[in-house]
Amino acid sequence: MSKPKICTPKPLIKLNITKALEGYARVWESEERIFEEMCFCILTPQSSARQADKVIKQLKEHNLLERGTAKEKESYCKNVRFFRTKAKRLEEVQQKFPKNKLKKILIENGLPNNPVKTREFLLREVNGYGLKEASHFLRNIGFGSEIAILDRHILKNLVKCGVINEVPKTLSKKNYLEIEEKMRVFCKLNKIPFDELDLIFWSNETGEVFK
Repeated sequence: MSKPKICTPKPLIKLNITKALEGYARVWESEERIFEEMCFCILTPQSSARQADKVIKQLKEHNLLERGTAKEKESYCKNVRFFRTKAKRLEEVQQKFPKNKLKKILIENGLPNNPVKTREFLLREVNGYGLKEASHFLRNIGFGSEIAILDRHILKNLVKCGVINEVPKTLSKKNYLEIEEKMRVFCKLNKIPFDELDLIFWSNETGEVFK
């Protein structure tokens, strides 16, 4: 069975996807970068990845990513929606998951062998993480081969591929996991790595490969 055309990226995009996946794997080697990705995924809900990335860079530039109060962070978070709420969540993360302890905490709760277990831990413990954000974080630190980031870009492409009939109006946990399993089966049938398909779909919609 041949792959659907939508799942076959252009050579340059394919190269960029390979580089992106290799880059995610290297994040796990750096406590600083793991912490950055946890904060990045606090900022992304209802905001673009590009804007969230700008906020991370501004906070780092002013030495406020790993320290400081929510009030101090607020003025640098204005590129994302609900910036006051997200600034508070960033302060919570730095207190609950300090950079030099975060990797150890993640290992104690499933990584590297059980990202699905780790995702459940993140859902319980990280204020602001749903399934999508927890999955996004795990993918960005190199553990996306078993989990899906079901945002609107991915869901639209799953409809185009016939994996689901329509984009759901709301996405309960039960529905999320059901769609994730359908995507996993689709990947196996078409011999496409799970995390690679996510980036193919993303690039189809946005014209670029970005975290």
